[in-house]
Amino acid sequence: MLQSELNKIRDDILSISGVNPRKCMCCGKCSGTCPSYDEMEYHPHEFVHMVETGDIEALLSTKSIYKCLSCFACIERCPRQVEPAKLVEAVRMVVERQRGPQHLEAENVPEQLDDDMPQQAVVSAFRKYRK
Repeated sequence: MLQSELNKIRDDILSISGVNPRKCMCCGKCSGTCPSYDEMEYHPHEFVHMVETGDIEALLSTKSIYKCLSCFACIERCPRQVEPAKLVEAVRMVVERQRGPQHLEAENVPEQLDDDMPQQAVVSAFRKYRK
């Protein structure tokens, strides 16, 4: 991707999230409290740092954006109120908007379900991915 495109995407992420990543002091408390830490390729503090430095391309292709539980534990632990979960959500929204509208069709849902999946996950998926 061109640097100008990446800068535009970075600006979109910052606008959507409303987060100022420059407040981060890299203490790692957000990542230390993250229940999805072991599942993520990039951890909450890395999201903040990568958005701040403009290393957006790697974030757009990582599966870590789907591993975030949006539990806001990282937000609770951050001493500077940086709100990494909002950055992760903003990156996920940018990626989903690039994919286009309505890429989750109701007839395809049964293929993706398993016995342990709660109904809330299905409802949440429709809210997030059928815009």
